[in-house]
Amino acid sequence: MKWRAYPDDVLPLWVAEMDVMPAEPVVRALTEALALGDTGYPAGTGYAEALAGFAQKRWGWDGLAVERTAIVPDVMLGVVEMLKLVTGPGDAVVVNSPVYPPFYQFVGHMDRQVIEAPLGADLRIDLDTLEETFRRATQGNRRAAFLLCSPHNPTGTVHTADELAAVAALAERHGIRVVVDEIHAPLTAGGVAFVPYLSVTGGGNGLSLMSASKAWNLAGLKAALAIAGPESAAELDRMPEEVSHGPSHLGIIAHSAALRDGTDWLDALLAGLDDNRRLLADLLSEHLPAITHRPAEATYLAWLDCRALGLGDDAAEIFLHRGRVALNSGIPFGTGGAGHVRLNLATSPELIAEGVRRMAAALD
Repeated sequence: MKWRAYPDDVLPLWVAEMDVMPAEPVVRALTEALALGDTGYPAGTGYAEALAGFAQKRWGWDGLAVERTAIVPDVMLGVVEMLKLVTGPGDAVVVNSPVYPPFYQFVGHMDRQVIEAPLGADLRIDLDTLEETFRRATQGNRRAAFLLCSPHNPTGTVHTADELAAVAALAERHGIRVVVDEIHAPLTAGGVAFVPYLSVTGGGNGLSLMSASKAWNLAGLKAALAIAGPESAAELDRMPEEVSHGPSHLGIIAHSAALRDGTDWLDALLAGLDDNRRLLADLLSEHLPAITHRPAEATYLAWLDCRALGLGDDAAEIFLHRGRVALNSGIPFGTGGAGHVRLNLATSPELIAEGVRRMAAALD
């Protein structure tokens, strides 16, 4: 999709797919499955076991209990199922804008109302704003949920343990249930530590969605895991059995192999992403100094504030038509997105340089 959505003369630096070859352990696992004719339905807890092992080694988290997990088709469909368990039609779902556009789309389609608690000027959670939004969301004793993006997309912010514990305390105080999209968790920059929400004090009644799809570039091999905290097991048990029919068996095989045996590949990827973040910062400073940019603490995305360029709310449209480079417009990310673009830097240094060159040329 990344390379086919636009005409051939457009350089695509938009959708969250990486320009990398798959990890060898993933290729081997899929090849062996196909050679065996193993193309049926998924079964067992291998995916959850692989993720639990990865979480323990990578994040020092021993709290991912296999018995409190369920396979789901992908993270966003898992989010929908989790929100159905803890909210009803018409209830509010709080999000920290600017945020991943499908949060608005999927929540709206399931007859819930999105209420924004915008990030602060530092692109971190504003706890005062969040508390006031929680009050509004629960007016009239309505149920409500907080859909947390961690690490945050598009800003790449990694929430600290203290921030997450404060979120959990606010949620408990206001009777808000927390559902966390942690799909970008393995993709932290050098020196930055990811903290699972379910590991923090007070996070035990949360529900998390995790997947290997972003970190190992497996978006086309659908699978994810829903994970319940110790106090949320009953909710997860109520998830309809047919939800587990949606994940791809080959996807589960691929994700499990990545988590078990693909960490060397991941480490090499992370080193390359660190290099690309530095390269992008240098190129923007040289060629587009009016763009405000904070290198992300996680993800392979860059959130660029283009408002000083005077291109209006939809800078991506200008860069596309004048520069023939495709970026994500900030507008669909909600409040705080206008005048911004999201750039995917999970590509070669040469294409990043060409992308910045085209963006600069669009201003001539």
